[in-house]
Amino acid sequence: MLDKDLAELYGVNPRRLREQVKRNKARFPAHFMFRLKKNEVMGMVSQNATPSLGVFGGSMPYAFTEQGLLMLAAVLKSKTAIEISMRVIEIFVKMREILSANKEILVKLDLLEKKIMGHDHDIQTIFSALKQLLVAKPVRGNRIGFRRGDEKD
Repeated sequence: MLDKDLAELYGVNPRRLREQVKRNKARFPAHFMFRLKKNEVMGMVSQNATPSLGVFGGSMPYAFTEQGLLMLAAVLKSKTAIEISMRVIEIFVKMREILSANKEILVKLDLLEKKIMGHDHDIQTIFSALKQLLVAKPVRGNRIGFRRGDEKD
């Protein structure tokens, strides 16, 4: 997002926003924020996305990434920026709680899966033994005991 749009969103003057960025330069590395080049701004004007260069207040605008938006909310002192900062913190805490709960569930599911897999192996072993018993032919050995005269082996 551009600095002028963020200034409106956070309820501050665009000049004040750029001033805070300059004062807190260490908080805005290249992957948080960068300044648009003149040819990029001219491209916006020529594509009718922006009516004229005057919209930018006479200087090349800053563009902010998601991380830059959050850092900007932390350095600005407007009521809206403070509310956004607090809301972001609340969301991160809630996300951590959700991830923690899901992690516990995943661990329990993993243990259950391992337990069931062990049972599957045991059940297969039992079925295999039963099949061998059903298929096995009875072993004929010598009869034990006495035979009557009319009996055969």
